[in-house]
This record gives sequence, C-alpha cells and structure tokens, in this order.
Amino acid sequence: MTHIHIDGSQGEGGGQVLRSSLALSLVTGKAFTIDHIRANRNKPGLMRQHLTAVRAAAKICGKDCDDAKIGSVRLTFHPGKVRGGEYAFNVGTAGSATLVLQTVLPALLLAEEPSTLTLSGGTHNPMAPPLDFLQKAFLPLVNRLGPTVDATLIRYGFYPAGGGEFQVRIQPVKKLSALELTDRGGFVEKRAKILFARLPGHVAERERDTLLAKTDLDEPQIEIDHVRQSAGPGNLVMLETASQNVTELFTGFGELGVSAETVAGRVVDQYRRYLAADVPVGEYLADQIVLPLGIAASQGSGGSVFHTHRLSRHSLTHIDVLKTFLEVDISAEELAKDRVCVTIR
Repeated sequence: MTHIHIDGSQGEGGGQVLRSSLALSLVTGKAFTIDHIRANRNKPGLMRQHLTAVRAAAKICGKDCDDAKIGSVRLTFHPGKVRGGEYAFNVGTAGSATLVLQTVLPALLLAEEPSTLTLSGGTHNPMAPPLDFLQKAFLPLVNRLGPTVDATLIRYGFYPAGGGEFQVRIQPVKKLSALELTDRGGFVEKRAKILFARLPGHVAERERDTLLAKTDLDEPQIEIDHVRQSAGPGNLVMLETASQNVTELFTGFGELGVSAETVAGRVVDQYRRYLAADVPVGEYLADQIVLPLGIAASQGSGGSVFHTHRLSRHSLTHIDVLKTFLEVDISAEELAKDRVCVTIR
C-alpha cells in the first residue's frame, strides 16, 4: 500500500501542507507521514484548529488519532472509507472553523451519502477565508463541478473571542467535473459590507467613507451591519464583485492599532489589483479551487483551466502537495505582468 512522506517545512511551510495532505489522503486512500508540521511558523506544530482538522478527518473515515496532540510536529495518518452523515466539529477557540471544513469537504463531495456538518469556532478569522468568502466565491465554483454544497451562518465568531458556528450541507457526486474559467465577463453587481461588533460605530463609518472615496461604489451599495450577538469585538470590510462568470470577495480585518482607513484601504488595494489584471479568479480563490480541480483531473475529467494572478508562494506549495498525492500535471503560463493561465491535466 502506498505510503507518502511529506516535509511540512516545504515551501510556505504552514498549516496548508497538513490540511491538503489530510484532504488528499481521504480522497485517494493513500496513507502519509508528515514531519516538521508548520515548521515556518512562530509556534510550530499542531495548534487547536489543526488538531481539530486531524480529528475531523479521522472521524469521517472511522479512524482514531489519539497520538495527535497540541504541539505535535509529526503525524502519521492511515485513512479509512469515507462516510457521509451528520458531524459536529468544534475548534474550541477562535481558530478557523472554515479551515477545518477545507480539510474534510473534498472527500465528502465524493462520499456515497449526503452530509450535514456543524462547525464551531472562528468564522471570521484574519488568517483564514471568512465564511462569506466560501458562500459567495468558493462554493459556487465547487457546485459547478457537480455537487451541491450550501453553508449557513448560525453565529459570528470573530478573532480572538471565537464562539461562532455555521452549518454546511453537502449533496455529493461520484465524479467531479472540469472547469474552464478564463474570462470573468462583465460586472453584474458590486457591493460592500462592513461588519462590526462591540466597537464604536465611527469605525465602520470611516471604513465606508474610505470605500466611497477610493472606489466606484455609491453609498447605497455599502451596507453596515452592527453584529450585536458576538462573544467579542470584531471588524471586517468585504467588497464583493459579481461578474457574469464568477463572484469574487475581497476582505480586510480590523486590527488593534490599525486605523479604519488603513483596513478599508487594504481591501481597495486587492480590488484594484483584480481590476487591473483582468482575471476572473483572484489570488485566494485560486488557492482554494486548485485542490478540487486537481481531484477532478485525476478522475479523468479532461482537465481544467483558469486565469488568475501571479501565483503566491502559498499556492505553489499547495500545488506541490497535490502533485505528491495525485497523478496530475499543473502548469502556470505567464500571460502578462500579473496574469497567468493555470492548466490542470
């Protein structure tokens, strides 16, 4: 039986190497051992959200992982048969619950039974895709591959307090389809949403004013949502662009000591880069979608192609892990200064 050895310090050297290895192990049935987990982080080894991801992966395939502990820098994982069903996974901190979903979702897309997942922890965390990104940008593309997945927010969980919860329903398929996304088409709608909890209202108002001054949005296109049920303070600026062929979402999180104008300005910078490159798939969406597209290609879908920004180190590391588990070829051809064509065969 195939047993793969992974160096967790490779490339970007963060938690993505572990999460993708777990996801691909579940899909392919290949066991793996990973050393030097998160070696390039200030606190190497498994943190709470990574341990939850390991336990979630073990749970959906009927395995135990009692040897996995906080701080572990080495892990061996032997997958079993993946089963759909009802599952609940709780990070227990403000660690990202969306990244736990990222670990188990690919396998559950191909399970024999539907699944309902309830995930608790951080729903809006600056080091992970917020739930809104999954709902607006990522899952619509996943659904174009054949399955039906929808995510519903139950309660916000901002970093560092956490306490959030959301539910995901998955109707699986036997085989994922390919995707061609080289043109975003014309813009159908642009809008922004500003979330704030347990913070003065002027913070959100200044962020709105920055968006009005630096983008082509008008005031009716910017919603301010005062989140009243939150375990702790939180602030998030989101700018959504819905095009004919794809929806993108650009985000910026409020931080202690960082002005509201700077937070909103960072979102504007992402938005302007996206407009200038004239690509359908932004940097973070590319990083998310490459794994299910790699699985689709390995199943004989015929291959996928999409245009995106110059690939980040994070994405390049992700691709290296995919190639370790899947018999696929992934290439990135530079088309312009910040525009590449990614082909997955």
